[in-house]
Amino acid sequence: MTDLIVPELVGLDIDLGTDARAVIPALAQRVADAGRAEAEGLARDALTREGQSATGLPGGIAIPHCRSAAVSKASLAFARLSPAADFGAPDGPADLAFLIAAPAEGDADHLALLSALARALVRPDFTAALRAATTPEEIVELVDEAVAPAAPSPAPEAAAEESGQPDEDTATEDETVSLVAVTACPTGIAHTYMAAESLERAAAEAGVELHIEPQGSSGGKRLDPAVIDRAGAVIFATDVGVKDKSRFAGKPVIESGVKRGIDDGPGMIRDALAAAADPNARRVAAGGSSSSSSSTAEGTSFGLRLRQWLLTGVSYMIPFVAAGGLLIALGFLLGGYDIDGEAILGDYTLFNPPPGAENAAVSVGWLTYLGAVFSVVGGYAMMFLVPALAGYIAYAMADRPGIAPGFVMGYLATQSDTGFLGGIVGGLLAGAIAMSFSRLQPPRWLAGLMPVVIIPLVTTLVAGLIMVIVLGKPIAWIMNGLEDWLTGMSDGSTFILGAVLGLMMATDLGGPINKSAYLFATAGLAEANLGDPDSPQMMIMAAVMIGGMTPPLALALSTLLRPRLYTQEERENGKAAWLLGAAFISEGAIPFAAADPLRVIPSMMLGSAAAGAIAMSTGVTLAAPHGGIFVFFAVGNVLWFFVAIIVGTLVSALAVTLAKQIGRKPTAPIGA
Repeated sequence: MTDLIVPELVGLDIDLGTDARAVIPALAQRVADAGRAEAEGLARDALTREGQSATGLPGGIAIPHCRSAAVSKASLAFARLSPAADFGAPDGPADLAFLIAAPAEGDADHLALLSALARALVRPDFTAALRAATTPEEIVELVDEAVAPAAPSPAPEAAAEESGQPDEDTATEDETVSLVAVTACPTGIAHTYMAAESLERAAAEAGVELHIEPQGSSGGKRLDPAVIDRAGAVIFATDVGVKDKSRFAGKPVIESGVKRGIDDGPGMIRDALAAAADPNARRVAAGGSSSSSSSTAEGTSFGLRLRQWLLTGVSYMIPFVAAGGLLIALGFLLGGYDIDGEAILGDYTLFNPPPGAENAAVSVGWLTYLGAVFSVVGGYAMMFLVPALAGYIAYAMADRPGIAPGFVMGYLATQSDTGFLGGIVGGLLAGAIAMSFSRLQPPRWLAGLMPVVIIPLVTTLVAGLIMVIVLGKPIAWIMNGLEDWLTGMSDGSTFILGAVLGLMMATDLGGPINKSAYLFATAGLAEANLGDPDSPQMMIMAAVMIGGMTPPLALALSTLLRPRLYTQEERENGKAAWLLGAAFISEGAIPFAAADPLRVIPSMMLGSAAAGAIAMSTGVTLAAPHGGIFVFFAVGNVLWFFVAIIVGTLVSALAVTLAKQIGRKPTAPIGA
């Protein structure tokens, strides 16, 4: 037997709600009750994964899954749902739900077992047995039988992959076309292997030789170069970038999201065979992109791809601004707000320190010198904000050939006063130009130079010319106008701007809207005069942070005021939300919002809007991009900083408490 699933993790014919955001926290709590995870963290990470793409599958199956630091032991929680719950499957709700919970640093053995389960779920006989089982012990036995065959030895196809030779039972290269495929989903646990299983079954039924490289969490053997070279076409069933895509340069390609690989394996095999026989078929370019760019891959809208590109840039940018901003704030604490770090480092050393700064927290010479070091290093880190934003937007679009041109466009934006808006435009421009090379089919002797020399060179030149000659001045004019507006804001407009920023921070609690407001604030902070106590950019940063702190704090307070309105799990989450809110981790409110979005989210938006408006209209400033109350030393007008947090927390807490009493019975009293 495996230790992935035990009877305590199984629920039969139970009501956990009617959608994924209700079922997932309930299953996470079941894993936590078995001593295998921390419920809130697991639910948060699984819901975040669910937000990337729905985990509902045809046939009434759902497989929410994630890798999470909250998981202490790899686990499967199973529920046979009555009523069924909506997990976004095209054919309706799911009555079978597996929560696949893997540790963040899961070992390969457990991940391989999880992969075997994912493959079993595409077999009709397995799902039929799950529906017919009458006890949790039967479910455990079925799962053990499904995953056990994966442990001893690889399947015939896998063995053929490892040896680089075709399986004896499949057609040889003289008899039929050979195909290769790559499957990958964001977490690499479930969909990756289900797509691989579906494609393998379809290829076997069609009598086609197929070698698959699942790029999943449990690792796996890379396709042998000889197998790739012999293949007539390649299938990419992925939701994320293919690792080392340039290995397949020149091959006819069929691309889709990973869910088509699961739902329509026979169709993908047919399309791949047709592409192999078509001299005009789309092909993988030398730069690693396909001639039909990823932005138009099947099943993915341009709007979704654009959001993914922008969020990739933001996610890679945040560590630069977090490290830089906090170092600068520490520099102010030690050396005062008027510290001139470059001058101090030029004239003094740690052993020959400057005089202590009058406006520092502690006026000691060597602390002032350390403050100068922190300020200078932090300033250098902040200089990478826009280049990193642009560079990784281009990387998300065009893979490695886009990185260098994107970084150059980002640096060009900082030197031409186009700011973060110029960085976004420059990153998109560089990525688009680099992707355009995917339409070319260079001779094999030139293909190796394309991603490392030709694409970066030409992209940097063309994008640079467009930015300097065409786009630079209009974008700079827009940015200067925005800066002038911020500098000359009236009391009324500051109030409105603060309210809007607060609303954005509470709308999706860490999602794209929240991140857009945070990007606006941090990008402005990078351009701000941090020594100016009235800096409008620092006011915006304060409003954004306060607006993001309010939701977890409000829900923590509400669970304290009226605990009977919340489940036991939510009351426990409320205890943790105090610290999460204080540290500016808006995601602490997600478990509450997921369970009751119509009551929670509007209530959070109301309080965050009030908090942001108070912060902006009273001139609260913040020189650090993260940290919550723990960076109070970087706050200007600290009294109003705390007033805004308290008022916003009270407004949201009262609103959500009242909302939860409308049209809904409270849970049983504590101890009942």
